[in-house]
Amino acid sequence: MKTEHAAIARSSLLLASAPEAVAQAVLEQARVRTYPRGGTIFLQGEQAKAIYIVAEGWVKLYRIAPNGAEAVVGVFTRGASFGEAVAFRSDTYPVAAEAVTDCALIRIDADSLLRQIRSNPEVAISILSATFVHLHSLVTQVEQLKAQTGAQRVAEFLLELADCPSGPCTVALPYDKVLIAGRLGMKPESLSRAFARLKDQGVTIRQNMALVEDVALLRTYAEEDPATAWTR
Repeated sequence: MKTEHAAIARSSLLLASAPEAVAQAVLEQARVRTYPRGGTIFLQGEQAKAIYIVAEGWVKLYRIAPNGAEAVVGVFTRGASFGEAVAFRSDTYPVAAEAVTDCALIRIDADSLLRQIRSNPEVAISILSATFVHLHSLVTQVEQLKAQTGAQRVAEFLLELADCPSGPCTVALPYDKVLIAGRLGMKPESLSRAFARLKDQGVTIRQNMALVEDVALLRTYAEEDPATAWTR
């Protein structure tokens, strides 16, 4: 494993609080796997045998409803882990995972980490921390769906990607707009309307870039009462 990849894994929530010796033992048995864009990492209903940490690229987790519709559960990038809870229960994956871009994933065999937990129970704290982050993310998504307009959800998404605390900012859209719409619980046409609505808030979309005139103004819009936001 490359030193860079090991460092990413070591700083992830999954291993950040684990003792150095334990993390080293886990990573010695871990393997880096690469996937092309659109590659399947695992399928919904497949036996869960591993936990993954994203080393490079983007990955989406999604479910397929009985009617065939796809519901995006989460999108992860460098340093994020997924698959923890079900792997430790020897359960099946409740979602499918797919490479959104070419990506490299650190695959950790669940059994090897379970052995470390049995000998070092404090490692379980790392697992609980990572699981809590996933739960908090899902709660936030539900809150956004119920308490924000589509344009506000898009504004929040752009603010999460922006690396400028204030003033103008250029934000690179990390993946295609169809996936962005799915991630935000919207149809692609609804996303287009939301982008159009954000023009009044100083946001201009040019291909895969979003030009934000004023980050503070956009943040105010994302946080205001939805009843007020609808009138804009």
